[in-house]
Amino acid sequence: MEKSLTKTLVFQLQPDNERLLSAAYHEARWVYNQTIRLGKNGTDWDDISPRLEDEADLVKNTTQRIVAKALDALQQSYDRDDYNTPSHEKTGPYPLRMNFTEGYNLSLNDGGIDYRISAKPYNPVKGTLRGSPDDLELLEQAIESDDWRVGTAEAMTRNHNHELHVNVTHLEATVQNKQDAQTVVGVDINEDCVALSALREEGIADSVVTDYPEIKEERHRYFTMRKRMQNAGQTAFDRVFEDKEERYVHDQLHQVSRRIVEWVQQFESPLVVFEDLKHMQDSIDYGTRMNRRLHSLPFHKLRSFIAYKAAFEGIPSDDIDPAYTSQTCSFSKCEHTAQSNRRKKRFKCNACGRQDHADRNAAVNIAKKGLESLNRNVPALNTLPVVRKLRRQASGCVNQPTVTHATVRGHQADGRVGVSD
Repeated sequence: MEKSLTKTLVFQLQPDNERLLSAAYHEARWVYNQTIRLGKNGTDWDDISPRLEDEADLVKNTTQRIVAKALDALQQSYDRDDYNTPSHEKTGPYPLRMNFTEGYNLSLNDGGIDYRISAKPYNPVKGTLRGSPDDLELLEQAIESDDWRVGTAEAMTRNHNHELHVNVTHLEATVQNKQDAQTVVGVDINEDCVALSALREEGIADSVVTDYPEIKEERHRYFTMRKRMQNAGQTAFDRVFEDKEERYVHDQLHQVSRRIVEWVQQFESPLVVFEDLKHMQDSIDYGTRMNRRLHSLPFHKLRSFIAYKAAFEGIPSDDIDPAYTSQTCSFSKCEHTAQSNRRKKRFKCNACGRQDHADRNAAVNIAKKGLESLNRNVPALNTLPVVRKLRRQASGCVNQPTVTHATVRGHQADGRVGVSD
């Protein structure tokens, strides 16, 4: 199956006019804030872009792109019942979002790839891109090949350095048909970890839990700081913390999703299966845990990152009904369902007494539903492998996983054994 796939490449800039580029960031921030303010105040969204195009000191199509991004953020908050509504008081520099050949241009030379950014009308910023050899090679291919398209880009500052994030699209990338999948990988995403279970018709192939507690901890830290600022009436600092939190979570989730896709690639013809939380039925009580996750920024963003990174490797993804995946015993001879089966990270079946890591148990149930959706035989699961944990360090993921006991008591275990008591 062929489909278009987009990837973002990151490059460093050493602009010939840094002051001009910095001024453009602040003009972009003004456009963003004005868009959010007008959108909240009831201005017809179709009228916002033409109005700001005339007022902003930016190239018109660049203003259009910034307005579109701001309105998209506003629409997403409305779709989540006004959860995490974007602020119209952002501070600091804001990314300059541009169309290729209009707001920015790229050209090949003997020494690399030159860029030209229209920071202000008739005032370009120029230089040569710096980046990883792989990203530079892929961008060169995208510029020269008819099978690729260079799309929008964002010029921004990160850690006091200028960067250009370029979107490139493979117009005819091949993604395996999900009906041809031999291994279904169930993915259970949580605030502080992702549980993965690889299931085949012959049985379960492997299970891992990837922890990222630092994301939850940092989000809580920023939440606490923002609350203090709000109570003190210092809303400007509140926006600074909000922006820092967003950037931190974004970078961390990219690392986590990359590690997950690397793990999935080891299996024959994999299909990645998620819970479909977008179209949940109001008539079903999914419990407070599931309802909270509906409004969890990491869930939606991490799911998106995993899906598109998997697609770039030719791996398809799919969704299943999430009903009771966290409450049902995954053992085939039991499958008892009760909300009381789960207690935080521990799953203990009230019927058969089996204990498991609660998120791994949910991932197995997701994988089982994924196999059923393909009209495949779901194997009898009367024993499961020990849960393996992939612990992440500040410098990235640990190469070799640490084995922990499946009852989540911290005991060490060797080999692959069942977890039933």
